Amino acid sequence: MGRVRLGGPVFGQPRTPGMWVEALKAAGYRAAFCPVLPDADDAEVKAYAGAARAADIVIAEVGAWSNPLSPDPETRSSALEKCKKGLLLAERIGARCCVNIAGSRGKKWDGPCRDDLTEETFEMVVATVREIIDEVRPRRSFYTLETMPWMFPDSADAYIRLLKAVDRPAFGVHLDPVNLVSSPRRYFRNADLIRECVRKLGPHIRSCHAKDIILRDTLTVHLDEVAPGLGGLDYSVFVREIAALDDEMPLMMEHLPDAGMYASAAAHIRAVAEREGVPL
Repeated sequence: MGRVRLGGPVFGQPRTPGMWVEALKAAGYRAAFCPVLPDADDAEVKAYAGAARAADIVIAEVGAWSNPLSPDPETRSSALEKCKKGLLLAERIGARCCVNIAGSRGKKWDGPCRDDLTEETFEMVVATVREIIDEVRPRRSFYTLETMPWMFPDSADAYIRLLKAVDRPAFGVHLDPVNLVSSPRRYFRNADLIRECVRKLGPHIRSCHAKDIILRDTLTVHLDEVAPGLGGLDYSVFVREIAALDDEMPLMMEHLPDAGMYASAAAHIRAVAEREGVPL
């Protein structure tokens, strides 16, 4: 059995690499979100990368949250530039990946649109990912797309198809199983869903998100994101499966309102991992 590196955001706006490391240690994290912006100079990037190495902290991901498929040309162009700068930063600082969603052709950058799961959009995603990777040409980091419920990639098989179509070694996988739980069937069988994702995508997974999800009992179907431990995601299976892949695998908590909620969520994940014999 391997291990998993639990991580999350740090609070209090640490202003130096040393303060950043101390904040991560105080939270008990061994993985971190990238602490600098793409316009950081080489000295700052080098300082944070060195501090992370010295403290045995993995920089899991650089977020490039934007809409490269926007129907608005200016928004699309800005998003592509953000993704390229994000991937370059990941390469410079030694992050495991740069992550974004595929994007939407609708009004909301991360929302559902009837056009987003079409063949035309699939080809647009392939072209976009290729453009980002081919311009940056990373050698140690990867560009990844977060799994999503209503846009590509919305399943393990959709991700496999994208990996083959993009056909670039620097294209990796970002696994967020909660985002794939888009029906009662997947909700009640989410352990099988996680196993399928790891079985089919395992060697390509660069980082994972830690959330939870709950199925409400009101019609028609209501699925809500909640903090880890408050929903139905099978964390025993989740931590066991990703631990078997990679001793450096990050499991990054997100979307919680404050440090107290992150501490509670981390406590739940740590308790499950300890029960399963998975070091965090």
